[in-house]
Amino acid sequence: MTTQTILYILIAIIISIVLAVFMYGYKTKFSKNIAWIYGSLRFVTLFSVLLLLINPKFKTETYAITKPKLPVLIDNSESVSELNQAINVSDFVASLKANEDLNKKFDLSFYTFGNEFKINDSLTFNEKNSNISEALSFINQLFKDEVAPTVLITDGNQTLGNDYEFSSINFKNRIYSVVIGDSTKYIDLKIAQLNSNSYAFLKNNFPVEVIVVYQGAKNIRAQFEVKKATTTVYKKNISFTENENTKILDFTLPASNVGFQKYTAQINPIFEEKNKINNSKQFAVEVIDQSTNILIISDIVHPDIGAIKRSAESNKQRKVTVKKPSEALSLIGDYQLIILYQPNQNFAKIYSELNKLNKNTLVFTGEQTDWYFLNSIQDNYIKEVTNQSENVVGILNQNYGAFAIDELDFSDYRPLITLFGTLEILVPHDIILRQSIDEFETETPLLATTEINGTRNAIFDGEGIWKWRAQSFIESKNYKEFDDFFGKVIQYLASNKRRSRLEISYENFYYNNNAIRISAQYFDKNFVFNLNANLSILVTNMDTKQNSEYPLLLKRNYYEIDLSNLEAGEYVFKVSVNGESVLTKNGAFTILDFNIEQQFLNADVAKLSRIARNTEGKNYYISDASSLMDSLIKDDTFKQVEKSEEKIEPLIEWIYLLVLIILSLSTEWFLRKYNGLL
Repeated sequence: MTTQTILYILIAIIISIVLAVFMYGYKTKFSKNIAWIYGSLRFVTLFSVLLLLINPKFKTETYAITKPKLPVLIDNSESVSELNQAINVSDFVASLKANEDLNKKFDLSFYTFGNEFKINDSLTFNEKNSNISEALSFINQLFKDEVAPTVLITDGNQTLGNDYEFSSINFKNRIYSVVIGDSTKYIDLKIAQLNSNSYAFLKNNFPVEVIVVYQGAKNIRAQFEVKKATTTVYKKNISFTENENTKILDFTLPASNVGFQKYTAQINPIFEEKNKINNSKQFAVEVIDQSTNILIISDIVHPDIGAIKRSAESNKQRKVTVKKPSEALSLIGDYQLIILYQPNQNFAKIYSELNKLNKNTLVFTGEQTDWYFLNSIQDNYIKEVTNQSENVVGILNQNYGAFAIDELDFSDYRPLITLFGTLEILVPHDIILRQSIDEFETETPLLATTEINGTRNAIFDGEGIWKWRAQSFIESKNYKEFDDFFGKVIQYLASNKRRSRLEISYENFYYNNNAIRISAQYFDKNFVFNLNANLSILVTNMDTKQNSEYPLLLKRNYYEIDLSNLEAGEYVFKVSVNGESVLTKNGAFTILDFNIEQQFLNADVAKLSRIARNTEGKNYYISDASSLMDSLIKDDTFKQVEKSEEKIEPLIEWIYLLVLIILSLSTEWFLRKYNGLL
């Protein structure tokens, strides 16, 4: 409390005394005792009110003991069960919770990881993937400013995410790894990796790459083969030694039949093998009788063209050709989609041919676009011609209804360049991306689609799309998000299929360790997306004939169902709209059996030891987990810290003073009433 505040309080006391004496002591008619009582009550009231006006502040200091944190990360994947360690892990976690000395010294918290990081200690050991890197990253962020040695209980075998040894380099606390599983090296043959195309063209050969790994000291020979049903379509004998323990097989298989083709690759096991599940792997290819041919016509050289081509060809069903206008005129009829990049006067004959053939088009415009020509050659849109350019950012229209689009935050992407002016679309259209200029969202389209008399067209009024594809890679370490988005635009424009009120999207085959999702869109009779519909899917297992029905859940501008709970096998399904008996769509898919968590025979002791050593922690085996608890309890590095907290509390927040004012006023009123003075 400051000297000035104390002075104010003294003045308040004097004023309160003077006023109380003046009211009940100067020329009073009351007896001396009654005057003293009334005067004291009035003094209390006046002084309390003045004290509230002064509002002095009081400092209080509290002390608290802060324990160091001890986050415990638990591997909840199926590999724990496969290594017969589920009971050991559960018992160890229970012993951590029950250890009084450990809990007295540390503030324990429990987390699990598998497909994703979770804040709980509920153990099921049924997750189909392990993402150790993500779990360590989350812990590093949660406890970045605290002393928090981390206990990592895992077999060290990761199936998702970045290399966790690399991720642990920047880990701010010590890691105490607890190894679960057998460290003994057994003889093992396994298919470590299999790469093949998802699609192949009829009467062509498609490539397959297989990496086979041997673990053992003996020299052995084994037979590798690929079967389609019961027919062997490829066979090769392979020899291994202790030093020459990896073989890479490159071969091609014929795509002789249209449709979904399923294969099994297998390296025949040897007698001494303990784990034979990892000796085989299924893969599938969809054979199609034609690809989507796309023609890009451009009179200039620009990095956008390369980005468009690579993005479109990320789907192996598509083939992209780039030509100049003079070279492309005679080829237009051979392509399903024509992409016109920054048209100018040299495109005049191209537009004439497009109108004759009713070809679907995607037009990209930018600084080098001749808008005088473009405004005169077509009637779908028009733009004021200026010589100025501006930067624009794309804002996703989540209500776009022509097809289902994923939610990509383009607002954080680098701006594109467009010529200054408003793009006005003169025909019915749907906007996918709107323009945002200096963080102000406009109604001007950046990317929009039209559909007139069965012909589909789109315009992208921005130059520099290669920056978006590059940024997608920087943020997610791959081009998939951008390529999937752009691929859906391409797929819509390349199709001449008549638009239906019920559209479904799904893959022909899935691996059972990945998400299995089917999406659908339902439109009313005016082709406006219906947000209030009830869609359901009836799924039938072709082997067991068992039927299962599920509702589809609304996700922005589409409905979706996750069928990841289904077992491997072949399925047919029917999507229906409740109340619309004529609106149904049928489909079929296959779930391939591949459990990556069953591929491991041993714990990765070496890597777990390295991450513990690199963070100044230590590596333990779960059989010696009690040593870990003793070490943590005895380690003086982790000490409880006494923290003081200073709190400044103004008097106006002190409710007891208000109670005192009310009490003194009430008492004075009651006494005056009792004595007949009111």
